Amino acid sequence: MGIVVENPGIQTTVQDEGRFGYQQYGVSPAGPMDTKSFFLANILAGNKRGESALEVTFMGPTLKFEKDNIIAVTGADVSPTVNGEPIPMYQAVLVHAGDTLSFGVANGGSRAYIAFCGGLDVPAVMGSKSTLMRNKLGGVEGRKLEKGDHIGFVNPKTSLPKMELRKLEPEKFPQKDITVRVVTGPQDTAFTEEEVRKFFWYSATITNESDRMGIRLEREEPLHHIKDGNILTDGVAFGSIQVPTNGQVIIMMADRQTTGGYTKIGTVISVDLPKLAQAQPGFRVHFVRVGIQLAQELYLRQLKELKNLERYLGQRS
Repeated sequence: MGIVVENPGIQTTVQDEGRFGYQQYGVSPAGPMDTKSFFLANILAGNKRGESALEVTFMGPTLKFEKDNIIAVTGADVSPTVNGEPIPMYQAVLVHAGDTLSFGVANGGSRAYIAFCGGLDVPAVMGSKSTLMRNKLGGVEGRKLEKGDHIGFVNPKTSLPKMELRKLEPEKFPQKDITVRVVTGPQDTAFTEEEVRKFFWYSATITNESDRMGIRLEREEPLHHIKDGNILTDGVAFGSIQVPTNGQVIIMMADRQTTGGYTKIGTVISVDLPKLAQAQPGFRVHFVRVGIQLAQELYLRQLKELKNLERYLGQRS
């Protein structure tokens, strides 16, 4: 027993840390769009960081609990309630069998994460429970949740060590204007130095065509290649910034294709990807150039902070 979906919301999917090792076969890792919020939800709920949870996009679901369990909700403020009574974000909360967990429209971001102590009982496909809708893999039948879906709990609990300390200050995501740091390459030489400078000088606007595969941006003045935007197909990473021949920008996200034939002017650093995951159409994006050493240092610093939180709460990753 676990939860019954009474209302699925706009797009609610099961995600764990991701499906790694299969990009060579054309299978994307999937996983959470906002990895930091996802990790924090699991840590607060007493799980390993990469455990399966629900990712909510724009509007949350309504879930009926069949068994007691501890949850934590992080990311955008989705106004969670239990039986109509508000519960806090970024805090471990015990929900009882028979209770109804509901959510509103996301405020201050685009995505939220609901972690359940012990994780969700869905089949692992290629070593992961993450939903990859494009390939119909993982999660619940490879799709977003639908009304009437039942999802079991793997190892639910009604108490956790340091329960009263399992709370954090809610994250505040940038609004309207966001700044992300970028390491240039591997095809920055497909542009003149002047065009590369223009990429960093001028902002771009997120369009309505953005989704879990990629965030499309519109520049007032498209970038110009020395030749064109086509290359021999090579690998695509989370955060890769593609510039097709039309000179507009696409940032590859969690459900990205595994390879691509467009020039990549740079890659958004890992710790800044949650800003893009939480952004909405119409937001303006500004780019700042950094080196790979800083990108790695910031990533390791965030990893250390997560490990310190786990240690503080008496659990292991």
